[in-house]
Amino acid sequence: MRLSRAKQTQGLDEEIALLRVRLGSLAGEQPENLELLIKGIGMLVRAVSARYKLSHKAKEDLYQSLLGVLKGVGNVLLPEGFSGE
Repeated sequence: MRLSRAKQTQGLDEEIALLRVRLGSLAGEQPENLELLIKGIGMLVRAVSARYKLSHKAKEDLYQSLLGVLKGVGNVLLPEGFSGE
């Protein structure tokens, strides 16, 4: 089923949308899985960077911003056990 859905994805905009949905689902289902969330953010940043032809600095800024959001959410969801590092 996943393969058939993946084949229906047409372009980079759709891939970015799919990554955002999956990252949101992962954050809701496994907020403690920091390693996987960070990998997902990295994939999203690379896709957005390619789509909008971001400079290296803009790409790094986006990555750091998304990590900041992840850390903020992690501290709210897991205030006693979230290290963010």
